[in-house]
Amino acid sequence: MKIANETKVGILAASSIALLFIGYNFLKGNAIFTDETVLYARYSRVDGLGVSKPVLINGFQIGRVDKLQLQPNGEIVATLKINGQYDIPTNSIARLESTDLLGSKAIIMVLGNDRVFAKDGDTLNANVEKNLMEAVQPVQKKAEAIIEKMDSILTSVNTIMNPDFQRNVNKSFNSIAATLGNLESTSVKIDKLVGTEGSRIAAILTNVQSISNNLKNNNEKINGILNNISNVTDQVAAANFKQTIDNANKAVADLQNVVSKVNDGKGSLGLLINDSRMYENLNSASKNLDNLIIDLKENPKRYVHFSVFGGGGKKDK
Repeated sequence: MKIANETKVGILAASSIALLFIGYNFLKGNAIFTDETVLYARYSRVDGLGVSKPVLINGFQIGRVDKLQLQPNGEIVATLKINGQYDIPTNSIARLESTDLLGSKAIIMVLGNDRVFAKDGDTLNANVEKNLMEAVQPVQKKAEAIIEKMDSILTSVNTIMNPDFQRNVNKSFNSIAATLGNLESTSVKIDKLVGTEGSRIAAILTNVQSISNNLKNNNEKINGILNNISNVTDQVAAANFKQTIDNANKAVADLQNVVSKVNDGKGSLGLLINDSRMYENLNSASKNLDNLIIDLKENPKRYVHFSVFGGGGKKDK
């Protein structure tokens, strides 16, 4: 049976279209002859993530990113197509991570331990990790700080290597060496002195030890003497204090007796204070004395008679 040319052309065209379709889907990463599970993940940002990016488990690809859709609230929903032969627990995490220094991203699937597996249309937990450059920034800052410290250290080393500084250091070491030499000579002199005066030092130490032994042996006697002295001083202080208090009490009692007599009108002072007649008599005597002095000034001839020439005169009445 002979096949017509038109049939051949149609078969060839269909085969070409089928191959083109298969090749297109293959290049896009779509599975042609296997089942796929469609899952979703929500991200706040998807820098470096694009359609057809792989979904990996421990570096092994189990699916791809099929679609990215921006939501009204600013989130991005990623549609993930997972090979149907792989079961994904519902508590798994679809983590967005960097795969290289250029910022390319992939979905790293962190499998959970749930026995219930995700089905078509389920949404997985998702998070975004820092890219490699962001992760390297703290290390970069530390490296810069270390470089600054190394720079300061090199500056210090250059300062130390300065000839003037080295000369100063050499002078310091020479001074230290001279000081150590003086200390050594001094220690030698002290050793000689101790050697020559060793017998005297031993005798002094012996006397000191003897004195300390005597003090130790007579400790009880010394304590008794100190106790006796303390008792004597306490008794003397107590006696003097008691005598002083007794004298003060006696003086206060005598003063109180005198005040009582004065208040009772006894004695001259009591009569002077309590008797009003004495006050009146004194007042009257004072007035009479004032009148007498006034009259004496006005009429002195009544009381004094004298003559310069010894002659007498008539007496005034």
